[in-house]
Amino acid sequence: MINWHVLVIFVAGFVAGMINSVAGGGTLLSFPALIWIGIDPIQANVTSTVSLWPGSLGGMLGFRRELGDSRKWMLMLVGPSILGGLVGAALLLITPPRAFALIVPYLILFATILFAAGEPITRKLRMQSPDESRGSENRRWWTGAILFQFAVAVYGGYFGAGIGILMLAALALLGLSDIHQMNGLKNFFALAINVVAAAYFIALGPVRWVPAAAMACGSVAGGFGGAGLARKLGRTFVRRAVVVIGIAMALSLLFKR
Repeated sequence: MINWHVLVIFVAGFVAGMINSVAGGGTLLSFPALIWIGIDPIQANVTSTVSLWPGSLGGMLGFRRELGDSRKWMLMLVGPSILGGLVGAALLLITPPRAFALIVPYLILFATILFAAGEPITRKLRMQSPDESRGSENRRWWTGAILFQFAVAVYGGYFGAGIGILMLAALALLGLSDIHQMNGLKNFFALAINVVAAAYFIALGPVRWVPAAAMACGSVAGGFGGAGLARKLGRTFVRRAVVVIGIAMALSLLFKR
């Protein structure tokens, strides 16, 4: 691997870690960066997942106090998260590389639009809480949320970018309104999805270990050292930057084909 490629991947991991620390959406940078240095899209997706999963652990630990009263949701939704992540990872490895390369720009575009619309969606959903006094209706909410979380986990194991907002939507459907508790749960479920997907990829997938190591180091450095800079720039600026970069990456990959 060329030395400047290692530097590019380290920087991409650093920026992704920095962005994830304040806004989420770092995969929209790490994944295209791996493609742009010449790595096959499926290998890039596998490598990105293996490289960035520790970020979910750090995010979960950062909200560990808010998870104290969340045992019910953790127990209810961790199973669908693990199973869905495994199914998504398996689907990725049986997808023909040419077919995956064709849908990659649309996956990135979908994740970018989802990321851009995330906050208005979750604000609206939080206003639609289930009424716990209506048992049958509440059970339907739970069933719907479990199925939705499974679908999100399948997508997360398969591609991953944008799963944070989808999980926040699932938690909002259950009536949660404390954003810190929701973020703690989101990171817990993201950890479950990404760890099982990463383990599957390490066992069976085409991980590119040199860029994976460089990106992992960059991600850790960005999550810790870059968080202060990201906070100075502001959440709104970072989110807008991610959206612009995501759209640019999607369009450039469309025209590159």
